[in-house]
Amino acid sequence: MSCPPCPRCQSEFVYQDQSLFICPECAHEWNPEEAAAEDIVTVKDANGTQLAEGDKVTLIKDLKVKSSSLVLKIGTKAVIKRLKEGKDHQLDCKVDGAGDMMVTAQFVKKA
Repeated sequence: MSCPPCPRCQSEFVYQDQSLFICPECAHEWNPEEAAAEDIVTVKDANGTQLAEGDKVTLIKDLKVKSSSLVLKIGTKAVIKRLKEGKDHQLDCKVDGAGDMMVTAQFVKKA
């Protein structure tokens, strides 16, 4: 069984001690089960409700689409296809009447 590389220094000389992995080069210790739980992306809408893939959302503000004359009106519905971590445009959605586009989570609420 091979061990994963160190998440801090990318060293390949990692060894396992019971449930922890230890890097001898940078002395970093981590539990792979806890590290997997930290990788889960959490995105919240304008009301603070946590969003997930497949959720239906509604726009709470008129949004202008960049480099287009299209405006998405309040109440336009969308379905979340994928969540992405980041400051802007966390939601990859299929928007009614506009197709696929990225939307910022603070401008939607869960339907």
